Amino acid sequence: MFECPSMLTSIVTHPGGAHKDDFLACAVLLTLAPVTIERRNPTADDLLNPEVAVVDIGHEHAPERYNFDHHQFTRDSTPTCSLSLVLTHLGLYDDAREFCDWLEVTEWFDCRGPVETAAWLGIDRDALARLNSPIDITVLRRFADQSIHQPGEPIWEILRMIGQDLVDYVTNLRARLDFVAKHAEVWTIGTFKALYMPRTEPTPDDASAGLAAHVEKLGLENEIIALVYPDSRGSGYGMRRFNDDARMEFTLISQEADVHFTHARGFIAKTHSSDVSRLQQLLRKAYKE
Repeated sequence: MFECPSMLTSIVTHPGGAHKDDFLACAVLLTLAPVTIERRNPTADDLLNPEVAVVDIGHEHAPERYNFDHHQFTRDSTPTCSLSLVLTHLGLYDDAREFCDWLEVTEWFDCRGPVETAAWLGIDRDALARLNSPIDITVLRRFADQSIHQPGEPIWEILRMIGQDLVDYVTNLRARLDFVAKHAEVWTIGTFKALYMPRTEPTPDDASAGLAAHVEKLGLENEIIALVYPDSRGSGYGMRRFNDDARMEFTLISQEADVHFTHARGFIAKTHSSDVSRLQQLLRKAYKE
C-alpha cells in the first residue's frame, strides 16, 4: 500500500494552536512508527531528513522526505490540508474521501475558513459552531498545550488510537465493499427495491457494514428503500430502512410470529426466518405507500 522510511524517528508539527488536520495527520503517521511528536519550528536538517516527518509547517510538500505542508499552495487551489497529503502518500486518500464524509469538510475548513465553508455547505456560519464538541475542544487544546508528546502519555495514546482506527476503517471498508459487491443481491419487490446480503461462511462481525455505500456505488439511492442482512446475534436476519425511507414501516410486522424485534419508531426489525421468500413477504407487509 505504501512505503515507510526505514526508521521514522520523530514527527515535527507547528507550535501554537492545533487544528484537526495537523492533529489527524500526526495520528495517521503514528500508525507507521510509535515516535515522539514535537511541536516546534522545523530546522533545515529536519526538512532534509526522511526519518523526520514534518507536518503542516515548513512550506514544502516533499513526501519522499516526509514533508507534508500545504500552506505554500495558491489560495485558489483545491482545498488540501496536511491530512490530505499524508493520506495521499499512504495510498489511502481516494478511499478516505469516498468513505469519510467529514474529510472534505475538514479540508475546506482548514483552507477556506468557517465563512466560506459554511457557504459551501449551504448553512449559516452559526450552525458550524453548534456542531462543536467538547471532545474536539479539549483534545485539540491539550495537544496544543504540550511541546512534546511521547508514548505512554494520554494525548499521544489517543492520537495513535484515532490514527489506527481511521486507517483500519478505510482499509477494512474497502475490503468489505469488495466482499459486498461479490455477494449482495438487489431484490425488486413489487414497486420497490431492497438490497439483500446473504449469510456467508464465515459471517462478518458486522454483516450490514458497507451495504449503504454499495447502494450508492450502484446509483440506486432513489430506488432501494430497505436493507436485509444476517443478524449478528442470531441465525435470522435484520431489516432496516435505507435513507430512513418512511415507506418501510416495520411496526406493521411486529405481530408476525417469526419477528422477534421491531423498533417503536419503525425503522428496523429482526426475524428468526432465513427463508428468502419469507423475508420478501415480510418486506411487502412492512411496505406502505
